[in-house]
Amino acid sequence: MSDQEPTNEITTADVETEVPDEGSRSILLGLLSQLGKGSDLHRITLPTFILESRSMLERITDFMSHPDLILKAGEIQDPVERFIGVTRYFLSGWHIRPKGVKKPYNPILGEQFRAKWKFADGTEAFYVAEQVSHHPPISTYFYSSPENNITILGDLLPKSRFYGNSAATLMQGEIKVSLTDRPGEEYFITMPNVYARGVLFGTMLMELGDVASIRCPKLDLICTLEFKVKGIFTGTYNAIAGKIKRETTGECLYDISGKWSDEIYIKNASGTKKDVLFDTKVAKIQPKIVAREEEQEVNESRRLWSKLTQALKINNQDLATIEKSKVEDDQRARTKAREEKELAHVSRYFEPNGNGGFDIKLKNISSDPQEAKKQIQDFIFNTPAPTN
Repeated sequence: MSDQEPTNEITTADVETEVPDEGSRSILLGLLSQLGKGSDLHRITLPTFILESRSMLERITDFMSHPDLILKAGEIQDPVERFIGVTRYFLSGWHIRPKGVKKPYNPILGEQFRAKWKFADGTEAFYVAEQVSHHPPISTYFYSSPENNITILGDLLPKSRFYGNSAATLMQGEIKVSLTDRPGEEYFITMPNVYARGVLFGTMLMELGDVASIRCPKLDLICTLEFKVKGIFTGTYNAIAGKIKRETTGECLYDISGKWSDEIYIKNASGTKKDVLFDTKVAKIQPKIVAREEEQEVNESRRLWSKLTQALKINNQDLATIEKSKVEDDQRARTKAREEKELAHVSRYFEPNGNGGFDIKLKNISSDPQEAKKQIQDFIFNTPAPTN
């Protein structure tokens, strides 16, 4: 596997805005005028000029961009400090986003994205994401660094809605962070929703809104985080406010404030001094290692969408539309062929767990970090693809 530079431009600017040209705006107006407020945007094909040049399966890796915040978390002896460490990790992934107001490609059924990271101390981490369902769309992902005793398993069920001059992606699903050197210590995380404002008129901008949460039942701790949207005359962009509490008693231990795009602060509930919890200006992004496109399988995200990405880079929207349609039409043809043979789609890496979610197919992972590392690396990069 060789290193490959990201295919997209990202930004860490405080507020990203975009003013579509008249032609682009009229296209959006024509499409969205067919919908009523609250309608599901999956009913229509959105124009390519709103696309970020990467798949959602890769977009998820933004939350693995600052591994120093989560690696070795199990070595922290104080349980509240461990919980704060996981909270800091969760808040660190939102400031990385595309220039302008863009959305990632919707993954097709069976699409996958694989990557790994090499850290300064010689340890490694591995990641695989797979689109396990198309109707409804479900992306499932697994990240593990056995030498650092961290495993993350998550699923994402985005639902897009139209609300007049804004559109929303409702980020349903759950992330489970496990500290494998502390049996039973699991953190369950939900996400805020994503809003695009100014879709039909005015300046387009992206905001995060609503409430996310982090829970650890074993530690009896919960953090509720409100991602605040700016009011018409009041407030500021990208503000957050949260509290870390004992879940059973409601006792507040810490307050969280700031901006997810800039500095985030934490304050002991009984004190007045604020400390920096995370600062986007000084945080360094750990690059991931991804196989070059010519070395990837045909359904790996970067290779699968390569021609669409190239068209977007040269701003050829007509060509982008053609290339996007080719991928989607091919998926429809394969789905039709399976249905005619009465065959169900079989996921490569994940399987339903009976509780509405998905588990990794790899079982009996060794408790020895080096052996587990070999198992996981072999599973992600050498598991044969299903024949259907």
